[in-house]
Amino acid sequence: MKSTGIVRKVDELGRVVLPIELRRTFGIAERNPLEIFIDGNQIILKKYAPNEEKVDVAKGLEELKSLVRDTDKDLLERAIKLIGK
Repeated sequence: MKSTGIVRKVDELGRVVLPIELRRTFGIAERNPLEIFIDGNQIILKKYAPNEEKVDVAKGLEELKSLVRDTDKDLLERAIKLIGK
């Protein structure tokens, strides 16, 4: 693990400010979600990205909608919504 030399305090509400340099480096904008992981005694923050497989499946189902009968489009729409959860 590489040290940045940056130290931040946790405020009264449990918040930590990520320095602008790190946010720019990792493409983290205001209101972007972050995932929180624990590895032993370490807390790891990661820019959140939805499960790529789910995204691929949802895109495939979306493409199928143009190829199926109208009666099946509702079924595909429900499947796409379920994958998004």
